[in-house]
Amino acid sequence: MEEQFILRVPPSVAERIEHLLNENPSSSEDKSLDLSFSEDGRSGTFVIGDDHFPASLLDLPCVVESYKTYDDSCLIKTADIGQMIMVREAGDAAPDVIEYRHGLTPPMRDARKRRFRREPDLNPELVSRVEKDLLKIMAGGTTDNVDILVLSEQEEEGDDNARGANKKAATPPVAKDDVPETVTNAGEPDRSDSEESDDSV
Repeated sequence: MEEQFILRVPPSVAERIEHLLNENPSSSEDKSLDLSFSEDGRSGTFVIGDDHFPASLLDLPCVVESYKTYDDSCLIKTADIGQMIMVREAGDAAPDVIEYRHGLTPPMRDARKRRFRREPDLNPELVSRVEKDLLKIMAGGTTDNVDILVLSEQEEEGDDNARGANKKAATPPVAKDDVPETVTNAGEPDRSDSEESDDSV
């Protein structure tokens, strides 16, 4: 699979990029096109010609599949795209989140809130306590929050006798005579093999 990303730029920058791609680069005014990121990997600078624009790497709310075709009938999947590089104008504020709120198309507007299942409200203390208990059980120990009830042998025997008194007496199965069951045809007399004849001729 290929490595792909989505580059979202302002309309004025999009026109300049389209002009640069369609014409001969040597005759274009914007001869250089560059993208560099800082150490955090989320913020950077997009350079076209002599102009610098701030850029941000944002996660998309869902994975976008990319396809290509050679004959306009068969589509071939080429990549799964999960991030987008958003180029802003110089005066625009940088986003304070790492996930883009909307998708790429209008139906995916505010997709995380409208279309996806909400995350359950869990108490972090409860989750950490259950995690510790599971680790103790896996190590062969016991948990801290469980009461252990130990019964003596006499109490167990008493419980077994009490259970036995409540059971009904089981009736023994009725003995049957050793008579072989005969299978008869409905209304037809029994015929031996010697009586059968071949009437097919």
